[in-house]
Amino acid sequence: MRAEYRQWLESLPAAPARELARHGLVASELGRWRVLEANQAAAVDGAHFYGIGNHALVKHRKDTGERVAEWIGPRGGAIVHFNAGFVDGERLVLAHSNFPQLPMASSLEIHDTATLQPVSSHSFGIRLGSLTWAVRHGGYWWACFSNYNDSGTTPGFDQRWTYFAQYDDRWTMLQSWLFPPQVIATWGRSACSGGDWGDDGLLYVTGHDAPELYVLRLPRQGVTLEYVTTIDVPFEGQAWAWDRSLRGQRVIYGISRARQEIISARIPAVPAGLV
Repeated sequence: MRAEYRQWLESLPAAPARELARHGLVASELGRWRVLEANQAAAVDGAHFYGIGNHALVKHRKDTGERVAEWIGPRGGAIVHFNAGFVDGERLVLAHSNFPQLPMASSLEIHDTATLQPVSSHSFGIRLGSLTWAVRHGGYWWACFSNYNDSGTTPGFDQRWTYFAQYDDRWTMLQSWLFPPQVIATWGRSACSGGDWGDDGLLYVTGHDAPELYVLRLPRQGVTLEYVTTIDVPFEGQAWAWDRSLRGQRVIYGISRARQEIISARIPAVPAGLV
């Protein structure tokens, strides 16, 4: 009976190989600006883009590149490691962690977009993983807590423990998902550094170093996000933001950490057959 059962199992169809797919999707660069402080992320609104560093924020005009405001936290102060950010009205919403300190702890930091001064803070305290990005979408919070393959992770864990989760307004977790193994394989020693929902209902994420944007969706079944495709982008991973002021144009602002630049690019639409 066991032999018959094994034979039956082997006769079942296997799932497709978990590999990255290429469908010829390449972002087109629109502009770039030298911004020394922007070594973690970029954010953007109608008139300005924002450079985000470990404990520094800068604000520049989109039309001229002129710097109009900055905020610098002291070394060794409360702000250790800003990650991704996005603009919500007059608020610059920032994911923050104490990386590479242990135990891992995170917070959500809110700054005023006009002055870049801090407005409020929400502490998550100790959690498994560092908060690398958080966004609002469809009336919920969506956030990524990253684990790494280096000393910045709780001993005994690695980047496979990185997870994406849905929260209500009281930050109660409603659901959470793992990342696809073929995407995890691109992370090197790091993890998922940036992400947000697109206007097509798909989830777009980046790693730490590869110049690629990975397109995912919530799974029909199970606990792992479904991989859709890969888009080549002109910046190497890290955190980025959609320019929501340009409706229907699918423009993002990201950074090149190596070149100390903020880069804008137009993201091609994912073919309907993949969506």
